[in-house]
Amino acid sequence: MQIDVITIFPEMLDGFLGVSMMKRAAQMGAVIFRAVNLRTFTTDVHRTTDDRPFGGGPGMVMKCEPVFAAVEAARTAGSRVILMTPQGRRFDQATARRLADEQHLIFVCGHYEGVDERIRQAVVDEEISIGDYVLTNGVLPAAVVIDAVVRLLPNVLGGEGATEEESFAAGQLEYPQYTRPAEFRGLKVPEVLMSGNHAAIDRWRAEAAHRRTRERRPDLLKEEGQDKHEQDT
Repeated sequence: MQIDVITIFPEMLDGFLGVSMMKRAAQMGAVIFRAVNLRTFTTDVHRTTDDRPFGGGPGMVMKCEPVFAAVEAARTAGSRVILMTPQGRRFDQATARRLADEQHLIFVCGHYEGVDERIRQAVVDEEISIGDYVLTNGVLPAAVVIDAVVRLLPNVLGGEGATEEESFAAGQLEYPQYTRPAEFRGLKVPEVLMSGNHAAIDRWRAEAAHRRTRERRPDLLKEEGQDKHEQDT
């Protein structure tokens, strides 16, 4: 997979892409990252990427010309262009899985007030939001999406099935996890997890995951039709 991030602050990605899983994914060839400086595609001496909105109002709006040029320079036959915006569709694990099947993702990161509407109309394939709040720019939201997508690529997490039991993978939250010591300040690990009985452990984990989802995110069970489990038990 190739991932391009178009932004006026490419340096914001340096730390994120240069450590941990992102660095490892790039080193193993699972993904190619490119931070694209939008100012490279300006034509004026001041390298202007935004301007005042027609009709008046606060803030500055990202201009068409550099964004169109940057996207057109990056786009390939298999590209999907994504605009990070609070007006977009809410990002979730299902979207991450879908995007992980793409060949080439291009993220357009707005800044300050927003982007010229013609960018949405002519060059963007999809608009994504990470929540109902506003940030200064789209780089951090893009990083969230990239992290969720890249970890789903084959072998990035170290083996087949590594993500299958995580939260949202089966339409519910993940079961509680414990590690050594078996007791800490009076808090004990459930005995079943140390029993060596794998069938009992699987059963406990399934029940614990369902219970945690029902308590914290009952909407997930309704979406998947799993609330019937409680009616039958």
